[in-house]
Amino acid sequence: MKTITLSLMGVLLGFNAYTQEVRSQDSLNRRVLEEVIIKDFKNRYKVDSSSTVSKLPLKYIENPQVYQSISKNLFKDQVVTNLNNALKNATGITRLWESTGRGGDGAEFYSMRGFAVQPTMVNGMASITNAGLDPANIETIEIVKGPSGTLFGGNVISYGGLINVVTKKPHNQSRGEINFTNGGFGLRRITADYNLPLSKQLAIRVNAANSSEDSFQDAGFSKSTYIAPSLLFKASDKLQFLINSEMRFAESANAPMIFLSRYSPLSFQTMDLFEKSYRKSFTANSLSISNPSFGFQGQMLYTLSKQWKSQTILSSSNTTSDGYYHYLWDSANGSDFTRFISKRDGKTRASGIQQNFNGDFLLGKLRNRLVIGLDYLEKTIDNSSSGWVAHGLVSLKNQKDDGKLTPQAVDQSLLNVFEGVSSVKTKISSVYASDVINLSKNLSAMLSLRLDHFEGQPNYYSTEKIKSQFNLSPKFGLVYQAIPEKLSLFSNYMNGFTNLDPAQVANVDGSNPRVKIFDPEHANQWEAGTKANLYQDNISLTLSYYSILVDNKVMTDPTNINNSIQGGEVSSKGFEASIVTNPIKGLNIIAGYSFNKSEVTKDAPDAGYIGLRPEEAGPARLANFWANYKFTEGVFKYVGIGLGANYASEHKTLNRSNIGTFSLPSYLVYNAVMSYSRANFSLNLKLDNIGNEKYYTGWSTITPQRLRSIALGLNYMF
Repeated sequence: MKTITLSLMGVLLGFNAYTQEVRSQDSLNRRVLEEVIIKDFKNRYKVDSSSTVSKLPLKYIENPQVYQSISKNLFKDQVVTNLNNALKNATGITRLWESTGRGGDGAEFYSMRGFAVQPTMVNGMASITNAGLDPANIETIEIVKGPSGTLFGGNVISYGGLINVVTKKPHNQSRGEINFTNGGFGLRRITADYNLPLSKQLAIRVNAANSSEDSFQDAGFSKSTYIAPSLLFKASDKLQFLINSEMRFAESANAPMIFLSRYSPLSFQTMDLFEKSYRKSFTANSLSISNPSFGFQGQMLYTLSKQWKSQTILSSSNTTSDGYYHYLWDSANGSDFTRFISKRDGKTRASGIQQNFNGDFLLGKLRNRLVIGLDYLEKTIDNSSSGWVAHGLVSLKNQKDDGKLTPQAVDQSLLNVFEGVSSVKTKISSVYASDVINLSKNLSAMLSLRLDHFEGQPNYYSTEKIKSQFNLSPKFGLVYQAIPEKLSLFSNYMNGFTNLDPAQVANVDGSNPRVKIFDPEHANQWEAGTKANLYQDNISLTLSYYSILVDNKVMTDPTNINNSIQGGEVSSKGFEASIVTNPIKGLNIIAGYSFNKSEVTKDAPDAGYIGLRPEEAGPARLANFWANYKFTEGVFKYVGIGLGANYASEHKTLNRSNIGTFSLPSYLVYNAVMSYSRANFSLNLKLDNIGNEKYYTGWSTITPQRLRSIALGLNYMF
């Protein structure tokens, strides 16, 4: 009897070894079976290509743009339960604001290459949410760097980049997985993933999750139920349909953000008073907000010929904000903050259609990989919220809050205030093309162009319309593969623009609410660097330097918190280095470092920004590291150990020459995981923030982050 050890279940089993006993028989031509060991210990964290980033099937080393893909394998190793923890593995990105749940922009805000960005894309299409995303249905997260308006338009991107979620897809094997996670601060989470092929042509897959968790502070919670069914139908060898949908029912009680005053000289010099109230939320669990959301995508993929393929995508998403949102506003006396509260009632809807034709053909002796696309996006933001009222005073010195934090008391305060009913609608029609031309065996060029038409109504109930806006967005890139598929040098010029949604503004005292219309903002980036696949492709390395200039930027009115003005200019330059490697059997590492220098070069003279780092730019230096080692033999054969760290330099959360600068201190946070894995189950024990570090994030705000927590995850596969 001989032993054959095979990695039969691949990704689903985390590349663990599978052992099967086989009896030697005469029918095998009397060949003597020797022990055959086939194990896949390649880099679990490397994703070699993406068809979404360039809308073409390009390998990473062929693409003149920098992007990073965070794999679901990493989520499993780290016991990831939310989007923020997943994005801590990405180079040069950090969270500024947690999800507020409010309408329009209630999702989390991150900073990338000096600019704020929200996760607004699923499978390359706009997908709107006012709350956090659930990682249960995520295959990879693509962090695409730089202003990417040429291929993705101007309504869902940031000048620093974009965050695109790639969902799990049905396949032709029957598999299932269920996970239970319990942890500190009341963490209770169960997820399920089941794929069922109904025939050779039809497969369905369902991902689901139910989560609940308390805040590390004295009040606050989040809970959600999530389900994401998907279907794959292969009508013929040339035609297939893919349907993805997701529904999430979320409710949370969020600590109010603590805003430093933007209109008075700073009255705080140190973190002492904020550290004193680190565990205080200044909210109540009864002041919650609900954020149900729904998303749908339908794709039709058709092979027209050997050279041409067609992709048609229909998408829609909607999200609701229903409940209480409040924030604390600095009274500029070194202690007190006024609570402003409102009951939000809003809906955001987005729907789109996209048609892509992909070709791979020769023109003369030159290979061309071409995408020609048409894109239409329609977005509506409805609002029927109450107005804002002052409801209580928080004193940090005395650690007192005189606000009555009950729904009844808040509703009584809100009786006579109302924002009014509004419904802002925007429509964007676009045509684009991108061609990758192989000029020689080693040299390729990318030439891309987009024409974008934007129109809308600032209020559905009025006859006023936004003046039509046209934008041209070019993109160029060069890739020279010094060693084919191993080492490339790249450079790019990228353009981005933002067709800004009309915004509701008001006088400084909140009176005279009205809708304001803005012209498009523009951004241009130059970038150069190198990409490498070394040591039998076990080391993937990227180094790059970029320079971004944004003009016509919208800025906060220095004389009115409720208004915005246009005409600013911001410069952002920086360096990034990232590595994904499997240097020895069983060891997987992902790490990155970034440095960013941002400066406001043009603004209103009295605003106080000129020559300073913008507050949305986040920390200038960021570093991330994660290493996971799984023993492959010996007494610890099934044991794994993971260790990671995240570093951020100080962050000037308020930075104005006419008011002052308030910096959040730098931090270094360590995390660790210990695991035990067999063929069909794994047990993972995770410790976050090992040193119980007190640290903060913000964007003119001060937000304490989670202290030490522990979680235990049990994963079973069948």
